Amino acid sequence: MEPMYLSIQPVETGKRIKQLLSEQNYTIREIQGAFGFENPQAIYKWVSGKSLPSLDNFVILSRLLHTSIENILVIDGDIPRLGGFLNQRFNDFLSLPPYNRVTRN
Repeated sequence: MEPMYLSIQPVETGKRIKQLLSEQNYTIREIQGAFGFENPQAIYKWVSGKSLPSLDNFVILSRLLHTSIENILVIDGDIPRLGGFLNQRFNDFLSLPPYNRVTRN
């Protein structure tokens, strides 16, 4: 397999976050409250593309917006191939039987 060179586009990702927030009718203040931030500067930086959320904040954001992290991120590079690869791996993971710990008496 040949290497994939990808780059997250922060400004475009910020625009995507802003769009998704608008579609869900969220305000910056509501998102600030959901994250428990004292002030909204971090969220303003996300939507302007000056910074990106941390991985754990991306997880929270994806759940608030009812979408995947992949749908929030704007990435250049080989998107169709990467998307197919990630979707296959994610689907493989979801098809695994649940872990049940066996205890012995």
